[in-house]
Amino acid sequence: MNGTAMESFQGLFDFAKYFLAALGYLLLFCSIYCKVTPYDELKLVREGKLAPAISFGGATIGFVLPLYSAITNSVGFVDMLIWALVAMVVQILVFSIVRFFFKDLVKHIEENQLAAATLLAAFAIAIGILNAASMTY
Repeated sequence: MNGTAMESFQGLFDFAKYFLAALGYLLLFCSIYCKVTPYDELKLVREGKLAPAISFGGATIGFVLPLYSAITNSVGFVDMLIWALVAMVVQILVFSIVRFFFKDLVKHIEENQLAAATLLAAFAIAIGILNAASMTY
């Protein structure tokens, strides 16, 4: 094998390390987010309700954007793990802050009101973009 192919195979370990860590963080985020929200998103989605799917999807995208930034901008694996944790905390805070300002948000999402879910998803994605942009150092 030529040198370029060997170098590519050597990068496979780093790819797997970062990818598996990112998947682990994504699963952890989804688990924590589902516990923080007072309604069961997955149960409501299984019932065919669109609103919780929109809000949960927005939160997930809002977390993955800075997770991507943490992977691409980190100076090493541990640095990426730290910034991924920061991204997770910020995204959980977004739900709490939006919920504080919109008192009936939870009730509206449980009632499958798309406006509330879209608003929450938009805030989650917007903060995720700002979070990701702030990780460029």
